[in-house]
Amino acid sequence: MTDAERRFWNLVRNRSFDGLKFVRQYPVGPFIADFACRERKLIVELDGSQHVAEATYDERRTIFINSEGYSVLRFWNNEVLTELAGVHQMLQAVLAGYEPSPGWRFSPATLSPTGRGDDSESTAK
Repeated sequence: MTDAERRFWNLVRNRSFDGLKFVRQYPVGPFIADFACRERKLIVELDGSQHVAEATYDERRTIFINSEGYSVLRFWNNEVLTELAGVHQMLQAVLAGYEPSPGWRFSPATLSPTGRGDDSESTAK
């Protein structure tokens, strides 16, 4: 696991996040999701800087995962490493029913859309 994956796993493992069970490396069709909460049909992906160049692949992957009945929530690795409280807050909001708009990216300061691949988000990854 990457440092960000370890940190996120420590946040959600052993039903420590609102009593929900998360699993790692969860297969969804031909893809392996970083984390999944099966009972809430939520996939959490942690993205490094390589995902800026892989936006088209990630979009196809998300479309497939959505077609299997799952929602996908993506965070940059750097956000997990530096803004874990904000990641925690957004995860709680999504699990409580908040649905970010398509193309939404986590912004710890405002919890609002910033746009995928925004240079200010990706340069620190």
